[in-house]
Amino acid sequence: MPDLIRIPCVLMRGGTSKGPYFIASDLPDETEARDRILISAMGSGNLLEIDGIGGGHPLTSKVAIVSPSRLPGVDVDYLFAQVKVEQRVVDTSPNCGNMLAGVGPFAIEAGLVAARDGVTRVRIFNVNTGRLIEAKVATPGRQVVYDGDVSIDGVPGTAAPVHLAFLGAAGSKTGKLLPTGRPINRIDGIEVSCVDAAMPVVLIRASDLSKTGYETPADFNADPDFMRRLEALRIEAGKLMGIPDAADRVIPKPVLIAPPANGGTLSTRYFMPHSCHTALAITGSVAVATAAVTPGTLAHAIAGDHPLPAKLGLEHPFGRLDVTLDRHPDYAEPAAYVVRTARRLFEGHVLVKASLLASNAAA
Repeated sequence: MPDLIRIPCVLMRGGTSKGPYFIASDLPDETEARDRILISAMGSGNLLEIDGIGGGHPLTSKVAIVSPSRLPGVDVDYLFAQVKVEQRVVDTSPNCGNMLAGVGPFAIEAGLVAARDGVTRVRIFNVNTGRLIEAKVATPGRQVVYDGDVSIDGVPGTAAPVHLAFLGAAGSKTGKLLPTGRPINRIDGIEVSCVDAAMPVVLIRASDLSKTGYETPADFNADPDFMRRLEALRIEAGKLMGIPDAADRVIPKPVLIAPPANGGTLSTRYFMPHSCHTALAITGSVAVATAAVTPGTLAHAIAGDHPLPAKLGLEHPFGRLDVTLDRHPDYAEPAAYVVRTARRLFEGHVLVKASLLASNAAA
């Protein structure tokens, strides 16, 4: 019996993230066995992820697991897994909107969704949050194309657009847009806004933590005292939001906000949560934009009034990400629309030890 097993996967860039995309049936059904496979495949537990295909960074240590959906009117289910780099841990509590950008193209090319001539709509159920997202993928001649003229900040060059619509995103993990019931809370003397729309976040004015909000990710990551204080605020915010084990999870995400510096609506610095994102997570952008149109929040106080439909420009370290909010007939909260790109990078098999499938394998 061979000591390595071959698991089909496709390495893709989705937005400003990257990782392998799997068909769910190619992975174990049992969660612990599946996570052992993912940890081994990515090389988790090592700063460089040297013994796997992970990129040694939270943005390149992500996994998308896709399967046909049994839900009426839904094409595919998508489970996102954040495989931690230095810890042998898999966290499936959040969604990832950047990896989501690759789900539609992947599903079409895997034969899970029939392509239409021109544009193919893929309705995606995010298993992590229980929410629906609609992707529109360019398919001229019933073929997925990746080359195009759309650029997104944080990714070099241009590519074909993937249009994403987040439907009913409010309360993705906590059940409420404002999980604490208030637009502003105070933690250790600091005002925060706890918001849950596609991603639970805690918004903090950068100036209240003696920052401008325009620092680089490297500046933040090199300031251990600041990072410790931010983590303490995040954990306490988690408790207020009904996430008592936030210390062991990657939610809620802390976001520093400040007035715009380059013509946008808000300046943002998004944390993952233990390092600063080099750009801005898509789910995080949905949360920040929704907060900006929610009266009483810290984001609204900076952004001002934006009647719907509204296009909000969220500045981040690599540039800007635009989110359009508009009313939707099926949901009380506004739907959020973003444009991303994706690229298929490599297809084949990832090899992992066969012993990881044994029932008594060490976690």
